[in-house]
Amino acid sequence: MTVKTQDKGQNIKGTSKASVKVSLPRRRTELGLLVLANLATIVAFFLAKYGLNQRYTPRVDPYLVAIVLVPYFAHLANRISAPETDPAFLPIVTLLNGIGFVMIDRLDRTEAHLQVLWTALGVGLYILTLVVVKNSDNLDRFRYILVILGIGLVLSPLVPGIGENINGERLWIHFGPLSFQPVEAAKLLLALFFASYLTEKSDLLKRFSFKSLRALGPTLRSFGPLGAAWAIAMMLMAAERDVGFALLIFATFIVTVWLATANRTFLWLGSILFVVGAFVASKLFAQVNERFTIWLDPWKYAQGIGYQIVQAQYALGTGGYSGTGLGQGHPSVIPVVTSDFIFAAIGEELGLLGTTAIVFAFLIVIGAGLRAAMRARSQFSSLVAASFTLTFGLQTFFIISGVIRILPLTGVTLPFVAYGGSSLVANYVLIAVLARISHEGNEVRIYGPQPPGLKP
Repeated sequence: MTVKTQDKGQNIKGTSKASVKVSLPRRRTELGLLVLANLATIVAFFLAKYGLNQRYTPRVDPYLVAIVLVPYFAHLANRISAPETDPAFLPIVTLLNGIGFVMIDRLDRTEAHLQVLWTALGVGLYILTLVVVKNSDNLDRFRYILVILGIGLVLSPLVPGIGENINGERLWIHFGPLSFQPVEAAKLLLALFFASYLTEKSDLLKRFSFKSLRALGPTLRSFGPLGAAWAIAMMLMAAERDVGFALLIFATFIVTVWLATANRTFLWLGSILFVVGAFVASKLFAQVNERFTIWLDPWKYAQGIGYQIVQAQYALGTGGYSGTGLGQGHPSVIPVVTSDFIFAAIGEELGLLGTTAIVFAFLIVIGAGLRAAMRARSQFSSLVAASFTLTFGLQTFFIISGVIRILPLTGVTLPFVAYGGSSLVANYVLIAVLARISHEGNEVRIYGPQPPGLKP
């Protein structure tokens, strides 16, 4: 069977295999934006070099070439596997990744080189995800496998011999010379499970309320997933001293439940449970209590545990509106600046204007993710897109809020900008899944529903 239609002057053919061969305006827009993002990275790179050395050295840096060229492979994958995906995803992610590379390179060349390798791996997994996940609804079949793997990854840092304790937190596992944070992958697997479970149980959860607590059986069935999510979050906080990912996983689940059921009871109950758990953890565990202490008054501990956050405040203040200029600030005085506090480094050298641009870039990705959720062709894929977008947005909000002291410092990384291979790779997979769902939703809007028996 052959279906012919026309969209904005483009001739489109669909076959029984649902293959579409067409040059789409979305991909041309994406390519143009990708070129602009790479130009911004190149200009920023040479400005940073000039700022550091006060002279221009015209030479080709192979790592700059790599960070510029690698995203075009993802663009080709979009053209072949997801031609209708939103053109905003890849260029904005490329811009964030590029600016992050420039700042890391300006602070630590070794970490910058590693970041390029992680970027290449992340783009490789982005392409692999688009190739393997031909239909986002197929992920619903692996619900329990995903949750078992997710919980296993969450617990893996506690396994003797492979788990590592770094700065009082057990977040890392290592195999020989390789080490990574398994919770970065776990957050995606758990988000997929949440979406799958809520798609099936949304009607039951809609009826949950404080009044229904009298009926023990139905209440337990409704409350079970919430209680399990709370338990996992508290276990993370207690056993691994990880406030950031505990808050991220739990908040993602609670908001996703609310989106699926429109039941505000879960928002109230979830908030109460987390506050109670955080309060108890702050009293029982020194690592958690320290985060709250330096949040409330870092200046009191400026020569000790509050040194990092105090230096970040000085950096942001020094940057002012327009910044000191790339390569002309002193963000290296902030400990662990390339990961936890890279937003402060950007604030010092690019000022309020630069940090505002970064925030707007994140908002564009979040907006594109929510648009994909709204246009998704099924409830499951809609909840997956919403859950992944929440994960991305909340992680961004938590780390930026920690740096500027709206919230206690969580220790999560700033997606695509901060140094960290685990985070970079996981977020490229996250964007790939959003790209697939966006493609499916836009395809339905343009071509209409597929005839029975055809697989998109």
